[in-house]
Amino acid sequence: MSNADELQRAVKSPGASGEAGRLVILGAGESGVGAAILAKQQGYDVFVSDGGAIKENFKQEMLQHDILFEESNHTEQSILNADEVMKSPGIPEKNELVKKIRAKGIRVISEIELAYRHKGNSKVIAITGTNGKTTTTSLIYHICSTGGADCAMVGNIGFSFAKQVALAPKALYVVEVSSFQLDDIQDFRPDVAVLTNITEDHLDRYEYRMQNYIDSKFRITMNQAADDVFIYCMDDEITNNNIHRYPIKSQLYPITMSKQLPNGAYISNAEMHLKWKGEEMQMSINDFALKGKHNQYNSMAAGAASVAVDIKKEHVRESLQTFQSLEHRMEPVATIRGIEFINDSKATNVNSTWFALESMTKPTILILGGVDKGNDYSILMELVKEKVKAIVCMGTDNRKIHEAFGSVVSLMVNTATAAEAVQAAFHFGAKDDVVLLSPACASFDLFKNYEDRGNQFKKAVKDL
Repeated sequence: MSNADELQRAVKSPGASGEAGRLVILGAGESGVGAAILAKQQGYDVFVSDGGAIKENFKQEMLQHDILFEESNHTEQSILNADEVMKSPGIPEKNELVKKIRAKGIRVISEIELAYRHKGNSKVIAITGTNGKTTTTSLIYHICSTGGADCAMVGNIGFSFAKQVALAPKALYVVEVSSFQLDDIQDFRPDVAVLTNITEDHLDRYEYRMQNYIDSKFRITMNQAADDVFIYCMDDEITNNNIHRYPIKSQLYPITMSKQLPNGAYISNAEMHLKWKGEEMQMSINDFALKGKHNQYNSMAAGAASVAVDIKKEHVRESLQTFQSLEHRMEPVATIRGIEFINDSKATNVNSTWFALESMTKPTILILGGVDKGNDYSILMELVKEKVKAIVCMGTDNRKIHEAFGSVVSLMVNTATAAEAVQAAFHFGAKDDVVLLSPACASFDLFKNYEDRGNQFKKAVKDL
């Protein structure tokens, strides 16, 4: 807490100090602190509460902006007198404090809702989906900035949306949004919404009901109007089977590899076609900087979103050729004695690993494992049979991986560190093989997060 007397004052004055009202923010990470800075700027009475320790850089930012906060505690008196509560996307609905906030009828919003409220006339491209959203977001930003747009990439990637609006407003925001953020929107309305795909993930947050998760993803279209655009993948079975359930008012812009479309994006005979408002752009998929079938979908979605905000075709073409792959997402690390090492640590679910394996063209040593989120490894079986010569397990509990693949992969070994995993994979490898770190699991058993896992993998490769 920055000052106990000020906390007492906050408790005694439950009314709003300004027209904007009293906003309590739960969680002092990137999104919480960004929201606090914007809210303070807009005249809200702001109080930030974090049940854990707050990082020093975030504390300094809040002190600099004269924002009242507490850490390692939630003072209920100071929280339950809010007009609105903005909660971190990491805090689930089953949290006891959230239940009390709901019981009092206090409105709960997400950071993207607050940012949207104060963005002015700027346009928003919002991207969600189980897989591919970070790559697609980065690719859209690359195309739009190459095309001369005054834009920023925000949300789950980089700056929080709210902090960008507060400190460096732009004419266009390219926002990566999670289902957790969409759960607490009220008026958030993207000019262009992109839904990359929907596969099982985070079901522990959705009462283990897939339909709840699907509903959450489709909330991205909830407030869209007739002049807005919704880009979705026709080839994604779950998206296609559910799209009719929602009263979507925006213009539909499908992407597909299965047929030619009068309006939309499709790939036919290794050519991408982008059709929009009577114009068409064509480009060979061999010219895409990003390889693999999943990245062809990401490239189509990014191209479609960019032309929907009037980026010229030549800039779309140039950007799709020059984009550099992201760290921890199919990132080439090094080639040692003819063995190529690829860091796909961001693959925290089975579907992501399926996409990574699908793009492999050489014999593969696959590094798998971590915190299993109820994984069904059977969907990897055909690709493992076809492409994988050895599996290196890297996790505290590898039993399910052995059960799934023990009968089809003869070379399997358990390791407890990134260095051990890399050495084992190198031992199994030969010239013209690939070592692929694509774990299909969360990283919290051995690492801080997927970035830490990827960085330790890269260091171990460089130490060989």
